[in-house]
Amino acid sequence: MSTVLTAKDLCKTYIVNKRQNNVLKNVNFSIDEGEMVAIMGPSGSGKSTLLYAVSGMDSITAGEVDFSGRNIAKMDEKKLAELRLDEMGFIFQQMYMLKNLTVLDNIILPSCQSKKIKETRKETVQRGEALMRKLNIIDIADNDITEVSGGQLQRACICRSMINNPKIIFADEPTGALNRSSSDEVMEELSKLNNDGTTIMLVTHDVKVAAKCTRVLYIVDGNIKGEYNISKCENASQIRERERVLNNWLMEMGW
Repeated sequence: MSTVLTAKDLCKTYIVNKRQNNVLKNVNFSIDEGEMVAIMGPSGSGKSTLLYAVSGMDSITAGEVDFSGRNIAKMDEKKLAELRLDEMGFIFQQMYMLKNLTVLDNIILPSCQSKKIKETRKETVQRGEALMRKLNIIDIADNDITEVSGGQLQRACICRSMINNPKIIFADEPTGALNRSSSDEVMEELSKLNNDGTTIMLVTHDVKVAAKCTRVLYIVDGNIKGEYNISKCENASQIRERERVLNNWLMEMGW
């Protein structure tokens, strides 16, 4: 199994009112192909900052971020933008989509912008529709984004994140703005993608979400304080026991 992402002595520092704020401090971890890794920790611990740093969305102060053999900390903005577009997928808590485009057009937009994808628009549309069928939202393809539910819109965001066949998906609180029912639906789809081989790194505060991952990293004050391996969830009957065991470990970590 190959390693997709490695952080080595990663540091991120902000200067606020001439005072130094060390948000990430010598963070080290790696993610292998096919893993689904949750980042958990108290509010303000650096979870989202870590996700943005290792995905090239934010610069780092020191250290290295190796993505498939390339140190993205050394890349210029143009190369980083191409890397994020072609090899990474992103899902956020707030479901950013263009209001003047249909749901399907929003989904295929990254593919239309990519220089890596060599195909006709018809072929791109067919791939977008295939992803929508996979996530059971093909019936909203021609809808405006204001005409669909939050759960449907987040599943559309998952489709968009997959359109360029990324090596990894980064998700920042992907269920944070959803009710429990929609949250469960979205996590079921992410779990299916992971079972199909897609590598996922997500930030969450929800034990129910983390219990569906293969590994949990617990971060406090910019440092990874613990790691818990859960392995893959084979069936739904395991979920409650996984939640119980994970919750006990989080309590031990000071959750």
